[in-house]
Amino acid sequence: MATRTLARVARMIECGGWQEAGMGPAREESAMDFSRFDARNYPTVSVQDGYGEWAATYEDIVLDAMDLRLLARIRTVDWAQVHDVADLACGTGRTGAWLSQQGVSTIDGVDLTPAMLEKAAAKGIYRRLLVGDLRETPLPAGGYDLATVVLADEHLPDVRPLYQETARITQMHGYLILVGFHPFFLLSGVPTHFTRPSGESATIECFVHLLSDHVQAALAAGWSLLEMHEGLVDDEWLARKPKWAPYQHRPVSFAMVWQKRA
Repeated sequence: MATRTLARVARMIECGGWQEAGMGPAREESAMDFSRFDARNYPTVSVQDGYGEWAATYEDIVLDAMDLRLLARIRTVDWAQVHDVADLACGTGRTGAWLSQQGVSTIDGVDLTPAMLEKAAAKGIYRRLLVGDLRETPLPAGGYDLATVVLADEHLPDVRPLYQETARITQMHGYLILVGFHPFFLLSGVPTHFTRPSGESATIECFVHLLSDHVQAALAAGWSLLEMHEGLVDDEWLARKPKWAPYQHRPVSFAMVWQKRA
């Protein structure tokens, strides 16, 4: 019985058929404000101000194990068949550089922070870079084989516009890859944070989205889940950041691969 039930749930996720299967309407997302879980109590800054300050040292701090390692695990996307990519919240261009290494030749980037875009431009891999909000971009409808959103969703009060906008700009049967800061860490009181030149730490405004919030928002926007991975604080991580030892074996990030339904 349990095996049949799990198989039925898997089919419903693939087809977006929660309501059709009689499981009731999707829950309205109500993002949890991170402040109720905050164990660090650093000063909180806006996304644009925070990443504007962090841009100079961002790539020295964020580990490949956080995001690029998860991208390397993806098997449902044939990179040789990906021609046009929209890299939303592209930041300093780390994701774009990784995509370029996989043979993707045409990448457009959008980010809220000009200082991050300057770093991305220096890599010379983007066709164009635009200042904009990933929830409402200036990109053309149906113009991309793939959209990527990496380490950004925790800054949104609601993830539904993310999935709606990526559905708008991707072609039919196109893909969305989302890599996020795992809600486990946010619920454990650890925010997205950085160290200012003064030595003071600061939190960039965060919200907690459960993984079910992502699934429900994506299904409602016309996406089907193909693949998911979670990254742990492991030996590779601790070799670079030994102070994270108390979090060993805990999930720190996740990746979801979605395909746009016909």
